Amino acid sequence: MDPPIATTLLFGFLLGMEHAMEADHVVAVSTMVSQTRSLFRASLTGISWGIGHTLTLLVAGLVVLFFKVNIPEGVALSLEFVVGLVLVALGVQILWGYRRKRVHAHPHRHGGRVHDHFHSHARSDDHGHDHHPPSLGKACLVGMIHGLAGSAALMLVVFTTVRTPVQGMCYLLIFGLGSIAGMLLMSSLVALPFALTAVRFQRINEAVRMTAGLTSIVLGGSLMLRIGFAQGLFV
Repeated sequence: MDPPIATTLLFGFLLGMEHAMEADHVVAVSTMVSQTRSLFRASLTGISWGIGHTLTLLVAGLVVLFFKVNIPEGVALSLEFVVGLVLVALGVQILWGYRRKRVHAHPHRHGGRVHDHFHSHARSDDHGHDHHPPSLGKACLVGMIHGLAGSAALMLVVFTTVRTPVQGMCYLLIFGLGSIAGMLLMSSLVALPFALTAVRFQRINEAVRMTAGLTSIVLGGSLMLRIGFAQGLFV
């Protein structure tokens, strides 16, 4: 006997929350929330990621469920590979931002004498405020990319869970709401160490941000290698 639709939708919501906490999702959002010390801004970043993720899942579900279009394996692998590229790009952005703010010396000549002038390339009016706070549009775009990359596997779950296309779209919507809730919770938790160390513990804050950036690069690179070679995208 098929489970009641309410049970199915509840399962979809919980599965969406769990899906939002997958490693590549958490790392991607972590690199973005590391650029703010505002928990509210971090929460908005998580919500924006979840909205973008849900939008692409609904579009993919509409095409697959109503028009019976299958997502080719090559396309699915390519989208997963793009996720790896995005993770690397997010990590590089963090490291590049740190490099620009690092204080260093340049020799200058004044009055016939040469001396070192210490400065950084960060804007002086950023002091005491968020350094390049995360763009909600960028968070939404990253969520959309993750949604596209995971749509093929999710459609298989939907096909085995629901009986009609309408039920499938409802399931995807509830799944998306679960992913929004899950990422809202996760982004708020991830932002705590950045927020707590931003003012009085600058060195710790920078170390945590660097760790987030390096983790994003390593995870993105390993994902690209796995998709490109172990799973046969390039072979």
